[in-house]
Amino acid sequence: MTQTSQTSLEELAEFGASIRGALATLSGSEQVRAALFADGGDADDGAARAWEVLAGQLELPGLLLPEASGGGGLTPVEAVVAFEEAGRALLPGPLFATAALAVPLLVSLGDDEAPARYGPAIASGELTATVALAEADGRWSPAAVACRAEPEGDHWRLTGGKDLVVDGASAGLLLVVARTADGELGVFAVDGGAEGLTPTPLVTLDLTRRMARLTLDGVPARRLGGEAGPAVAAASDVSRLLLAAEQVGGAQRCLDMVVAYASQRIQFARPIGSFQAIKQRLADALVQIESARSAVQAAARSTGADLSRDSRVAALLATDAYTFISAQNIQLHGGIGFTWEHDAHLYFKRARAGAQLLGTPGDQVAALADILETQVD
Repeated sequence: MTQTSQTSLEELAEFGASIRGALATLSGSEQVRAALFADGGDADDGAARAWEVLAGQLELPGLLLPEASGGGGLTPVEAVVAFEEAGRALLPGPLFATAALAVPLLVSLGDDEAPARYGPAIASGELTATVALAEADGRWSPAAVACRAEPEGDHWRLTGGKDLVVDGASAGLLLVVARTADGELGVFAVDGGAEGLTPTPLVTLDLTRRMARLTLDGVPARRLGGEAGPAVAAASDVSRLLLAAEQVGGAQRCLDMVVAYASQRIQFARPIGSFQAIKQRLADALVQIESARSAVQAAARSTGADLSRDSRVAALLATDAYTFISAQNIQLHGGIGFTWEHDAHLYFKRARAGAQLLGTPGDQVAALADILETQVD
């Protein structure tokens, strides 16, 4: 797909269908479960093969990178289609950290050298990347950053800690948000194996998304761009939007699962899906999912302050939809829905963990209140 100002609905549908077809074999239930406790064996080999397809054939890691940097030069309109399919498939691996967190930040910095330096390797799949912003309190907030950056010749040294870093123990490139002595926020590029960097893998609710705690003890780094506050905020808007798209995909998959089950499960000589109480729950779920999808698609066409507002609306609606239907998926499956062997709990855990990843619903509401107050004034 090539970048256009107005990608047609038919092109977007074809784009989504191609990704869905690939993920059906790359991220089916068996592959997702194999990745849960991968430790360098066959499961990791399967993940490596999947990453080769995602990068080499579908070109997903760099779809938001400029073409001049080796990327696809696409827009959030196309990106939300890709991430909805990734969420539907419960895709494990480094795509979210690389394409939804690191790439938007690289692009938002306004530093042409940064995408030129790292973009080709990211787009080819050779380099995975992530963003380290949250610290001990787990908040995705630039205002809470305390990690220190001190200049040393042409480079910098970083000291402090980062928490809940997506793929922080495996990424080849870490974009660390730190504060300089004069209080400025900066984005600093750190190699995954840098001296003084200690990553500690975390056991979290959602085992399909790897998280880590980072300890930085004088870690050598390269500063990208200048004062980074606006860039971090702009990149977070895009990341939040792509997370919401992923949540919509996961919610849709949960609804598809439970609708299929309710059509087959017989109770009192009737499919349970024919009971009014079940119909009402599924209808409520459908309304929530379609509302969230509409909010995501609207936000994907927004820019600047409108994107900041619309991405938070999309995040709220997508979080509500995913948490609701993932719980209903377990409940309406009955006893089997509570077992380890059924996939319902994997989506339930992704929904709960995702609701906290880039700000809690309360954080989104508070930010929306501030934005609306500013617009009224």
